[in-house]
Amino acid sequence: MNRRPMFLITCLCFGLAFFYIPILSMIVYSFNRSRLATVWGGFSTQWYGKLFQNDQIIKAALLSLEIGLISATFATILGTMAGLALARFKKFRGRTLFSGLVSAPLIMPEVITGISSLMLFILMASWIGWPAQRGFTTITIAHITFSMTYVATIVQSRLSSMDASVEEAALDLGSRPWQVLKDVTLPIISPAILSGWLLAFTISLDDVVITNFTSGPGSTTLPLLIWSKVKLGVTPDINALGSLIVLIVGIGVAIAGLVLNRAEKRRDRDIQMAIAANT
Repeated sequence: MNRRPMFLITCLCFGLAFFYIPILSMIVYSFNRSRLATVWGGFSTQWYGKLFQNDQIIKAALLSLEIGLISATFATILGTMAGLALARFKKFRGRTLFSGLVSAPLIMPEVITGISSLMLFILMASWIGWPAQRGFTTITIAHITFSMTYVATIVQSRLSSMDASVEEAALDLGSRPWQVLKDVTLPIISPAILSGWLLAFTISLDDVVITNFTSGPGSTTLPLLIWSKVKLGVTPDINALGSLIVLIVGIGVAIAGLVLNRAEKRRDRDIQMAIAANT
């Protein structure tokens, strides 16, 4: 009777170990004194010091953060608007086409998206003279294009499970549609919007394929820099860089979890207070 649960638990443990053991190994070997990444030569933090002295890595990291922040913000705005349109307007001309265009990047290979973005920028440069060269702007536009799809999907899913009677009650009490959106809808779906922003930021921060097609000279992001270094062999400074990224991502996930948890508790408390006031 217990064979199947034990089998599932074993598969789960194997999957988690397969994912986390390499990450833990990378963190451990980032404190390796030896220049050989897989040969332990004693404990040392020298590679972290050299990492912060590497202007190339710092410049690439700052560029990736800037692109990620801008693209995630615009992708969240556009994705939220698309999710609202798909969830609240069930029938309008071109809805099927619009829904297909929004969801297409989810299933389309990134190499196709990268090539099509590259061809678009080349044609625009030949027709209107913009962009003059590929770099920060082209990477940001490409990241907004494919990451807004994930935001739209998250927001649409949250709105679909939301009780529409809350919005209808606000309309019956005399609120205008934009007031309902500002005071009711957006606060309720704010955890989904925050989740979409974090997902869009993460996707932008670690993208390699699309960035490789839309980047140009002087616009090397951190994933591209890591990829170029890893092709020559993994070194302890790359392990140190990866460990820092894991630390930053872990802190971000923890903070986001706290914020979402508090928002959910606040929303439940407001609902209970409203029910108590009406009874």
